[in-house]
Order: sequence, then structure tokens, then C-alpha cells
Amino acid sequence: MSFNQWLLFKIPTVVLGALIVGSAVILSVAGLLIVRMFVPHYKLKLHNDIAGPIFATLGVVYAVLLAFVVVIVWQNFDRSNSDVQGEANCLVDMYRDAEAFPSDFRNGIRALVEEYAQAVVNDEWRSMERGESSPLVRDVLKKMWSSYSGYEPKTEAEKTFYAESVRKMNELGELRRMRLMDSRTGVNSLLWFVLIVGGIVTITFTFFFGSENLTAQMIMALLLAVLISLILFTILAMDFPFTGSISISPEPFTQTAANW
Repeated sequence: MSFNQWLLFKIPTVVLGALIVGSAVILSVAGLLIVRMFVPHYKLKLHNDIAGPIFATLGVVYAVLLAFVVVIVWQNFDRSNSDVQGEANCLVDMYRDAEAFPSDFRNGIRALVEEYAQAVVNDEWRSMERGESSPLVRDVLKKMWSSYSGYEPKTEAEKTFYAESVRKMNELGELRRMRLMDSRTGVNSLLWFVLIVGGIVTITFTFFFGSENLTAQMIMALLLAVLISLILFTILAMDFPFTGSISISPEPFTQTAANW
């Protein structure tokens, strides 16, 4: 489990967000006051003409980077949610397709499909919060494969439904592997380093503008810190789609029984 995932797993999301935003606000206000303590505003004001264009360029570069990461994280989150729905749909299709087989085989497959859905909801979903898989689900999947590999379809209808069921089994296994990978992989640590350092540099740059109104400058630095920290928190909260309060629900699996 990475450090970012550990934070989401151990600390409630609301508390974690408050800590991140609060820390950014405190550091931005404290930093501005410390700079003003040693350097008066009239000295800083001499460099405003130079600092302004540099800060504008810095802000644009950092904003583009933030926007890029937010879009990527959101797309990954949305794709993970779609994969979960696709995996649940595979179970529904396999349950229905079993109607074409003899009663003994049909009942066995349907029982395993139901067991798989229950194991995912009751066991693997909790394991994925830690970026781990469930041995129980893996064992059920092996039983399903054994059932299909040991059955010999007899009629043309059985052959058709058998081929479709095996295809759904392959798709089910692939979607599960993708779900498990998504539960333990997030934004690269190097990119996190760039995001955090970029945020610190951007906020720190505001300390070196010479404004006679210290309160106004403090408010502007504070608002910038709040905005950046909120975006970073959003990236963190959605980085691991199965960990924390902002996570994907197992609802598609709990609703499969209604579609049998």
C-alpha cells in the first residue's frame, strides 16, 4: 500500500481534506508574515514589474499541469466505475445463458455466479480498500472455470451458449484484473512531487509582491492556497477509486440478483 492510499485508508476523507487545506492556509499566511517581517513592502514593490510576468507564466504552467492531472484521474475513476458495471453485467449474462444447459450444470453455474457476486461485495471490496485481492473470489473463479472446462456441450444450442459463456468468463476475469490493478495504482510519485513543489513555489511567489495593503495581499495568498490545496485533495481523493469515502460503490454487484 502506497503512502497516499494509506492516508485515504486511515484518515476519514473529510478530515484529510480539512488537514490539507488548513495546512496550506496556515503555511501561506505564516510565510507571508515572515517575509514581511524581514523585507518591507516598499523594497518588494520595486520588483513588481518583473515579478508580475514571471508569476503569470508560472501560474499558467502550473494550472495546465493541474488540469491535466485532474482530467486523467477523473477519466481513470470513471473507467473503473464502468469496468465494475461491466463485470456485474457479465455475471447477469452468464446466469441467464445457463438456462440453455441441463439442470445439474445450470444450477451449479448459477450457484457459483451468485457466490462470486456475494464474495466480491462482502469480502473483496474491503480488501481493495487496502489495494489487495480476495482469495475467496479467486477460488470461486477457479471453480467456475473448472465447471466450464469439464462440460461437453451436446446440442447446437448448447454449443452456442457455451461459447458465449466462456467468452463472458474471459471478460469477467479481465475486468476483475483491471479492477484489482486500479485499486492499487495511482498517480506516479514523481508527478506528486512536481505537483506539491509546484504548488509551494506558486504560493511562495505571492509573498514577494510589494503591496501596501498587507491584509489584501494575505487574503489573495490565502485564497490561492485554498484553491490549489482543494485541487490537490481532489486528485488524492479520486486517485484510488476503491479507497476512502469518495470511492466506487459495489452497488452493481448487489443489484445483480434483481436481474437474474
